[in-house]
Amino acid sequence: MKLFQKLIAAPAIISLASGFAVNATEINSTDLSDYSNSNDLVSLVDFKSDTLFPGDWAYDSLKNLTNSSKFNGNSVSRLEAAAELSNLIAGGEGLMNGAAIDRLSDELGSELAIMKGRVDGLESRVNTIEAGSFSDTATVSFKAQMAIGAVDGKGLSSGITDGDEAVNFQYTFDTKIKTSFTGEDSLTVAIDSGNGASGNPVDEFGLNNTADALKVDGVAYKFPVGDKLTVLVSDGVDGSKIFTTACAYGGPSDTLDDCGNVNANIDNAGASAMAEYDIGNGFTAAVGYAGSETGLMTKSNDDAWAANLAYTGDNYGLSVTYGVVEDGIDNDTYTALNGFYSFDNGLNISAGYEVGDKDNEGANTDETEAYFIGINGEVGPGELGAALGTNGSMSEVGGTMTEELMYEAYYSYPLNDGMTVTPLVFIKEQATAGTPDQTGVMVKTTFKF
Repeated sequence: MKLFQKLIAAPAIISLASGFAVNATEINSTDLSDYSNSNDLVSLVDFKSDTLFPGDWAYDSLKNLTNSSKFNGNSVSRLEAAAELSNLIAGGEGLMNGAAIDRLSDELGSELAIMKGRVDGLESRVNTIEAGSFSDTATVSFKAQMAIGAVDGKGLSSGITDGDEAVNFQYTFDTKIKTSFTGEDSLTVAIDSGNGASGNPVDEFGLNNTADALKVDGVAYKFPVGDKLTVLVSDGVDGSKIFTTACAYGGPSDTLDDCGNVNANIDNAGASAMAEYDIGNGFTAAVGYAGSETGLMTKSNDDAWAANLAYTGDNYGLSVTYGVVEDGIDNDTYTALNGFYSFDNGLNISAGYEVGDKDNEGANTDETEAYFIGINGEVGPGELGAALGTNGSMSEVGGTMTEELMYEAYYSYPLNDGMTVTPLVFIKEQATAGTPDQTGVMVKTTFKF
């Protein structure tokens, strides 16, 4: 194939290459005449041919070259003209015969050689970048969140007499790197940063707090064992990460997003290992182990164990989760039941209930209880949701549960594919006599890219 024919297949690359240096080993400087650096317009007289006549597609394109949107009648160098000519002819191969292509290749041969050198140089640079880039299977995703809001009553409940209505701002920036080595496994590394200190008014959004420093938040490797079993080993990931909790509610608050499964879904911060088995017909079973940050499976550390059984149908689901959490030398046990139902109109109802038994806590003080109910569904372009549930687990005191409820409502509105705005309002009841309830109003904006 002629050089000119090759070039017209890549006009975009030629245009980009104009900013790169030419590889001197590929172009003989003696072949470049003085006119290659001049601003003289290309003249049709320079390449008269028996095969090009007024009215021909190529003839008219050349005649109108200086009036194109690129040049707007301004004088251009032969190099610029050659590049624009390749753009005009791109996709039109076959409209000119071989003699015309040969004639144009000869006339603009020096300029086309320059562009070839720049294209080759660009390809070399691209190959260098690719050699140091991620593998073909690696992906990187980013998420930034910014939240602003205030809570009335929060300062009073923590012993502060002023500032309880102060407006506060927090942010978090999350990076997730994911790759595969076999096509069926996945290695995921999470790197986070943020200033979401606990105790601030907007901490209900659960934003990361790393004191504005980047921190590896978790490393997880997931792989199949046969056709039915999936195994995940990790550090910094919840021991129930692979569990199926039957809940369709996805509220933004840190308190109610567990759907009432507060303690049975073990979430120790240390190393963890878990496996899920696909029983079939919608049934799954899973087990998990989570160690503490200070060690694994020793008496001096707090380990956690859990099991999960779930069924998911076309529009409903049920699950039961049983967890054992070591507390020093004691074993606290928790059982959680969850379920959801999705209506044909897109409305979801979810509910959860958990009961706990704490060892060695004394009579009438060893029980915990938590419950939750929430609804959500599409309203307009976004999602509207509301829920009520216990503020964590209620603890038994003297045979009576200390009930503290939380109520919330939110609307998640996607501005575009990568940006979502979520306002949240909530009320948290306080059990302590004389302590006012907390009322929070806040907005979170999430960017994904």
